[in-house]
Amino acid sequence: MTKHTRALLLIALTVALTAYAQQPAASPPPGAPVAQATPTPTPTPQDPRVKTIQFESKLVGKTLPYNVLLPVDYDQPASKAKRYPVVYLLHGLTGHYDNWFDRSKLADHAAPYGLIIVTPEGNDGWYTDSVSVPSDKYETYIIDELLPDVQRRYRTVETREGRAIAGLSMGGYGALKFGVKHPQTFALVGSMSGAFDVASWKEADMAAFQWIWKTLLPVFGAENNPTRPANDVLKLFREVPAEKISALPYVYFDCGTEDPLFPSNRVLAEILLQRKIPHQYRQLPGRHDWPYWDAQVKEVLKLAAKRLGACNANC
Repeated sequence: MTKHTRALLLIALTVALTAYAQQPAASPPPGAPVAQATPTPTPTPQDPRVKTIQFESKLVGKTLPYNVLLPVDYDQPASKAKRYPVVYLLHGLTGHYDNWFDRSKLADHAAPYGLIIVTPEGNDGWYTDSVSVPSDKYETYIIDELLPDVQRRYRTVETREGRAIAGLSMGGYGALKFGVKHPQTFALVGSMSGAFDVASWKEADMAAFQWIWKTLLPVFGAENNPTRPANDVLKLFREVPAEKISALPYVYFDCGTEDPLFPSNRVLAEILLQRKIPHQYRQLPGRHDWPYWDAQVKEVLKLAAKRLGACNANC
């Protein structure tokens, strides 16, 4: 990707993420800089199937809450001995753990399926262990703390075949990275509008986008830091040893054709085709916004229900 092309994509992504972050209604004066503040989440509506866990992460050293959406029949007497597959849904940059409930119809979309859905807090950590902040271990936290905590609290299928992870934007990047770095953990990984080339973004291309760069530098380090190639999704899939391809989880991803991240999604599609890595890729009209993700998460859940054995005759 050329410097000019990357700059244009970052401009478009900034516009998209500004809308995603839901800036205050009052408009700033023309030409004034707009602070990219992390939005305050809207309280999740009371739904008896939604549980909020205030998880105390020892790795990260802070409270990282997560929401759990239980299947419709989870508490019914006939299901007391039943175990359920789990789908982990990751949020995007500037987002929070309850975005999926506040900004989409997740509970309605999930109702037909026998799935437990978990939406963790990832802050702006790119689901990666930071190169410069020892306590920001947002990759290890998911694998070593969150998954075991969910298994302790709920009747989950505790094998790989009963576990999937997916996400939007930053979360899509994180989900597919978990799939290629921890293939023994998930049977399905999925992305909507994934930021797959983020580990290769350069400071010279981001002079006007310091609010994004400030989230990247602490996580991935300088451009020559080995943390970058070690967490580059495109590179990781491109270089998977041939003998390990069969061990990868099934990959699903989609992207809107008006999304600034569309080109990197096309690159990943080409890599997976060349490497003959089992996957499904969809491109369709859409932008980097919640109407698109609300529509596409239905596809993710349907596919997850099929592959994890949780259809309940609904798919």
